[in-house]
Amino acid sequence: MDIAYVSAISALAGSVIGGLTSGYTTWLTQRSQARAGQVAHDLARREDLVRDFIIAASKMYGDAMVNNEPKMPELVDLYAMVSRMRVLGMTRSVVCAEKVMDSIIETYFAPNRTVADLREIVKTGGGVDPLKDFSEASRHELHAFAPL
Repeated sequence: MDIAYVSAISALAGSVIGGLTSGYTTWLTQRSQARAGQVAHDLARREDLVRDFIIAASKMYGDAMVNNEPKMPELVDLYAMVSRMRVLGMTRSVVCAEKVMDSIIETYFAPNRTVADLREIVKTGGGVDPLKDFSEASRHELHAFAPL
């Protein structure tokens, strides 16, 4: 074999290997960036769901303290949010959210509270925050889901 051919084949092989390496590196970078974007998007969805549940459940609990008639559309919305958490695999949050739902339902069937009753409850610190366990469970799950 002529030495010129060896040189040409070596140069060509080096170019091919360099091109493949560069292409593979670019592909890996794009893939990791896409994955990071997807994780960030999923985390934002979970955070929005938790925030919406806390807001809606707080309003329902406040309403339950002064009324005996639950508002069915809002109650159904809360159950839908719990189901969405279940789909996203937020198991600890779901357990706590179901307890919040039970607490809201029970509060609707309890005697209505007056403003003086609410003041006394706040002073003694009893039974005012049914969302505490849910908030803590969600914080832990969101922190565990977030990329490092």
